[in-house]
Amino acid sequence: MKSPQARKAKLDRVTVEAIRGVAATIQQRIDRHTRPEVAFPIRSLGNVRYDPKKGWFEIGRGKSVRTLSVTTAKTFAQTLKMMALSKELVETNDFATKRDAYYQSKNWGDARFDEQTESDMVMDDVEAMFSVHGVSREQLRFIPDEHGGAVAGELIVYDTDLETGKVERIDCTRFGSGAYSIPSLVEHLTFETKAKFILCIETGGMFQRLQSHKFWQRARCILVSMAGVPTRATRRFVRRLSDSCDLPVYAFVDCDPYGISNIYRTLKVGSGNAAHINRFFCVPRASFLGVTPQDIVDHKLPTHPLKDVDVKRAKDALKNDPFFRIHEPWARALESLIRMGVRAEQQALARWGLNYVIDEYLPGKLRNPRAFLP
Repeated sequence: MKSPQARKAKLDRVTVEAIRGVAATIQQRIDRHTRPEVAFPIRSLGNVRYDPKKGWFEIGRGKSVRTLSVTTAKTFAQTLKMMALSKELVETNDFATKRDAYYQSKNWGDARFDEQTESDMVMDDVEAMFSVHGVSREQLRFIPDEHGGAVAGELIVYDTDLETGKVERIDCTRFGSGAYSIPSLVEHLTFETKAKFILCIETGGMFQRLQSHKFWQRARCILVSMAGVPTRATRRFVRRLSDSCDLPVYAFVDCDPYGISNIYRTLKVGSGNAAHINRFFCVPRASFLGVTPQDIVDHKLPTHPLKDVDVKRAKDALKNDPFFRIHEPWARALESLIRMGVRAEQQALARWGLNYVIDEYLPGKLRNPRAFLP
């Protein structure tokens, strides 16, 4: 197995070669007195395909082409400057957040960004362009401003200092009432565990309850707090951990259209807007433990009425989302939720006692994981 330093060096070479290749193509068009252009995959649900055997939303063939013209000169220059910044970051072993890149542009003369929204859009375009070469934004050395989620349980994380080679051994059972925080960059991490599965949890409050009562010890699992829609770092961490340690992943989220069609679906198969990088960040082995519409009935959970936006989200998923169109159990679950007209939170299980989720609900679910929704 290659060392983290060797893997990083290979990824860096691939990234720099990809940047040079695009730049060379642009130069060739200029030399031929042809207008230079760059092409980006169209990032939308309408330009994705879903193959359950692969397990994620793949980008389709739709392309957006940016050709140099009077009206596109500034954006075209900004795209090239963003590529140059990425190349410099890789070659100097550095990184930049989105905010850093925005302020770096203040040195670009007429190509500078006036607002960070412009900078973010160009960065997304550059990532999409290089995704066809198997290069992610993190490999381009643009990292998120936010860290990932929190982790507790039977897991040892080996974090290698990429400059010195020194390895830190991080025991995720030894954070007391706290937890290990997933870093923005996770490619160099390696893992050791005797856990049976990974449990991804939507809310920080539920994660804290399971962590404080050491549910991970009872169930022999790894707890991961997603804190809503999981960040890129969280998804990549869970994906690498699942793949390298051959662990199934179970998702425990609220029973509402947002928790189902945004949080869970993004974890498992990705999203239309990020279809160009879903293969890096989604977790195909994830399955839905709960809370399900049937749980509302079986556990007599307190509920809230579905809002108009909830109903619209559920109907849109049934009509337009390939994941829900292909998986009939999910279509039935969403249709049932619409008919019921209600939603339920994870914390609703506290109706039967603060630790009902630990003593009854989760143990009952885990006895039959084959019944989990796909």
